[in-house]
Amino acid sequence: MNIGVIGAGSISDMHLQAYEKQEGVKLYAICDLKEQRAKDKAKQYDIEHVYTDYRELLANPDIEAVSICTWNNTHAEISIAALRAGKHVLVEKPLCRSVEEARLIQEAVTETGKLLQVGFVRRYDANAQLVKRFIDKGELGEVYYAKASCIRRLGNPGGWFADTERSGGGPLIDIGVHVIDLCWYMMGRPKPVSVSGNTYHKLGNRSNVQHLSFYKAADYDANFNTVEDMANALIRFENGASLLVDVSFTLHAKKDEITVKLYGDKGGVELEPELVFIAEANDTILNITPQTDHKSINVPEAFRREISHFVACCQSGDTPISPVEDGLEMMKMLCGIYESAAKGQEIRL
Repeated sequence: MNIGVIGAGSISDMHLQAYEKQEGVKLYAICDLKEQRAKDKAKQYDIEHVYTDYRELLANPDIEAVSICTWNNTHAEISIAALRAGKHVLVEKPLCRSVEEARLIQEAVTETGKLLQVGFVRRYDANAQLVKRFIDKGELGEVYYAKASCIRRLGNPGGWFADTERSGGGPLIDIGVHVIDLCWYMMGRPKPVSVSGNTYHKLGNRSNVQHLSFYKAADYDANFNTVEDMANALIRFENGASLLVDVSFTLHAKKDEITVKLYGDKGGVELEPELVFIAEANDTILNITPQTDHKSINVPEAFRREISHFVACCQSGDTPISPVEDGLEMMKMLCGIYESAAKGQEIRL
């Protein structure tokens, strides 16, 4: 398979490194608005064709599938164009910026018959798949509550991440989407019926803070920040289950923190910060630690598994485990949280 990668920013390396490890796959083309950045990646990964206009890349008939690693505000436009150009698509999360855009992408998938996989990379982590098997076999019973946090005390990347027009939002849509989706996937993807959310703009990007380093986007500008500092939400599902989440780019917190916890009527599980099952036997509560290579997500390996799944689905025609329909449902939840925060009331979905 000949692969094209659109967008040569930092996340593209995870895709490029993963494709390099796939048998029967050739990194054929790369595209970026910044020609030199595209050329540098082409040299690094031995990619023959370099573009600065994604339309020219999509016009190349030799390219069979693409990874889209661009700003969120371009995901819908490029995904639809790629599908209509006859390419299979792996698009980074979030699928897009709005429910309306998500519906247009879904229509293009239906119209073209091409495959689109949403980059919910945490679904593909080995620990996540292990836990999913346990849940599917009924080991936790009915999973009725989930709780997730992704807290950065200092971690606003700035640049396009801090520009709501390009990103669609701040920590909720950037990092919150990962933990919300992981919980929802583990719970069996129940239909969301309502959300109640809050967003806060209190601290800004805190560029004055010294002695702590953090990732900065290539176009970082400390003077520009139009996204929330943090968000929290309660999501209710049709089956009566609920999900509580809070996320931040900046917060007066003691330390950075990521937690993902699910609770059933037979047992519970924590995926982050360390994999552990909670069970009850002989009137005794047990904490059970599986013997695995990694206690938390192994990000490069999760991307390798995600890319491997994408390639396999392209070749077999199977539906990926993170299809466009799930991207649409996630946009309903994320946009519902933003709407709830803006209106100060619960939103029915």
